[in-house]
Amino acid sequence: MRTATLGPDERGAALARMAERELDILVVGSGVVGAGTALDAATRGLTTGLVEARDWAAGTSSRSSKLIHGGLRYLEMLDFALVREALKERGLLLERLAPHLVKPVPFLYPLQHRGWERLYAGTGVALYDAMSVSSGHGRGLPTHRHLSRKRALRVAPCLKKDALVGALQYYDAQMDDARYVTTIVRTAAAYGADVANRARVTGFLREGERVVGARVRDLEQGGEFEIRARQIVNATGVWTDDTQKLIAERGQFHVRASKGIHLVVPKDRIHSTTGLILRTEKSVLFVIPWGRHWIVGTTDTDWDLDKAHPAASSADIDYLLEHVNAVLAVPLTRDDVQGVYAGLRPLLAGESDATSKLSREHTVAHPVPGLVVVAGGKYTTYRVMAKDAVDEAVHALDRRVAECVTEDVPLVGAEGYKALWNGRARIAQRTGLHVARVEHLLNRYGSMVDEVLELVAADPSLGDPLTGADDYLRAEVVYAASHEGARHLDDVLTRRTRISIETFDRGTRSAREAAELMAPVLGWDRSQVEKEVERYEKRVEAERESQLQPDDLTADAARLGAPDVQPI
Repeated sequence: MRTATLGPDERGAALARMAERELDILVVGSGVVGAGTALDAATRGLTTGLVEARDWAAGTSSRSSKLIHGGLRYLEMLDFALVREALKERGLLLERLAPHLVKPVPFLYPLQHRGWERLYAGTGVALYDAMSVSSGHGRGLPTHRHLSRKRALRVAPCLKKDALVGALQYYDAQMDDARYVTTIVRTAAAYGADVANRARVTGFLREGERVVGARVRDLEQGGEFEIRARQIVNATGVWTDDTQKLIAERGQFHVRASKGIHLVVPKDRIHSTTGLILRTEKSVLFVIPWGRHWIVGTTDTDWDLDKAHPAASSADIDYLLEHVNAVLAVPLTRDDVQGVYAGLRPLLAGESDATSKLSREHTVAHPVPGLVVVAGGKYTTYRVMAKDAVDEAVHALDRRVAECVTEDVPLVGAEGYKALWNGRARIAQRTGLHVARVEHLLNRYGSMVDEVLELVAADPSLGDPLTGADDYLRAEVVYAASHEGARHLDDVLTRRTRISIETFDRGTRSAREAAELMAPVLGWDRSQVEKEVERYEKRVEAERESQLQPDDLTADAARLGAPDVQPI
């Protein structure tokens, strides 16, 4: 196995290797599905490349509800196959593939009607638990329990007494979605995939009808080059239709974007030991534990404006506050909101009834020879989507290719994690860090924690918390640039850490120190540091302004007022 380090030198070498030889598989897009596809292909022994126009998980896969779940509400739609599939994946991630990143989380479902609702909802949750256990990977989570109103208020004192007559409590799982994707990418690289972010596909190479490669522009160092591949997988999520246009082909299905926004509030604003799941007139609302915070979400509205930076409007924020305050004894206000983020779900919208009904399911198509498209689905089932995409691609390879093995391939950091967790007190003693700090690091890096601690050993000042963001060490900023492919300040404050949504200043207090820590690793001079800080501050200003606007159009216009990371 090669190293999983994704520093500047490794990025340059990966791009050079991709341009030098014909690959078996080139994956375009590094959201969770694209990253998973690269890992699937690499672990089958295929020469694999992965290119991403922006940063790992820069789109939808860093802006989700951060849940790994079976989709309890899909049981109500009688979509048993989707739920069963997702529950199996949830169990695999918790138990085998990523125990350092995926954690159980309890949810309380308040009952508002006596008798029939407890029977109805209780039957659904019991079936959910039974399907989880029958998958063979669900024994690690506690089963659901029925609570009286008194007991429910004991675990969730935040609720109004008249908001419930009783409750059900059940378990799902959660993760940091952007960190999870970065870890998949590093795992793919460890198994031989060549990966590069900030490498935009500008067109496809054709020989007759067949797609034989892609033209790629290096947005960091400049220059455009060709990468040839026997099969290309388009895994660009809400950008699927845009990517399809590069080959001037009408797709077999279309992907429409549905916007979901989330609010991040401090832990002390909601007095509860459990997450909450609440019904709304349109869908469900989650209140999700998130370290020293809560995530409240989500909305579900059509979006046909800028896909790179979907904007949350004042109306979106009011919608969430109104619905969560309907059950909270002490209501949340705008002043309680630390962070806001908006993401776009890629929903399938076919040209006929047969395809439009797919919605949260996924599909794989081969619109022209040499090009496979995978779209739809949900975060939890990314591994299945990746398997299906590679299965479709290998049909066109004129040799025998191994079956998918990712069900048995732990992500980097998983092996040895539990043993290190058991020895966390010794690690704290050895390093001089508080045990709570060691736990934080283990749950972000798993058994790769020693790579972070080696930076601290070499420079003890890196063991100090980052200014304005006490949850993170200065070493984590350096590590993001040297090992995790972070190329810009926004990558670190928004995705390698969650400082941009976990602090009231949205990361502006941390920006300069973080940029100065990244500078030696990425070769920035003083001018580049200033540019990075200025650009980040303008981004925060534009986001704040967009969240004051009354609707999507005005919010989008305000958000686009900030400069993006510019191509060379």
